[in-house]
Amino acid sequence: MSEAPNLHPGETVLKKGVANMQRGVETVGGKLTLTNQRLLFDAHALNFQRGASEVWLQQVVGQKGGWTKFLGSIPLVPNSIVLTLADGQELSFVVAGRAKWLAAIEQARGGGGVAASR
Repeated sequence: MSEAPNLHPGETVLKKGVANMQRGVETVGGKLTLTNQRLLFDAHALNFQRGASEVWLQQVVGQKGGWTKFLGSIPLVPNSIVLTLADGQELSFVVAGRAKWLAAIEQARGGGGVAASR
């Protein structure tokens, strides 16, 4: 896992922290970085599914709080953020401080309000 993401001109880091990304039934550990343009997830080397994922904020059409799911379907803990993309795809990240992540993403997307935590 790299320490700093490759940023584009004019791009600044707004928030970063450890996170898990739900990819099918596997929960992939890594680092989540929010910039003023993108949300970047960089998986650490101990995962079967490695590598980075990026989402441009303009692709995000919705966000909400979600649940960490065992085997991808059994709700365990309400500590995830769920992003809905313009193509209908949903991405789920387990984070510490879910409400702060949702608010930071909402603000980075240009929203004036605070996103719902549920």
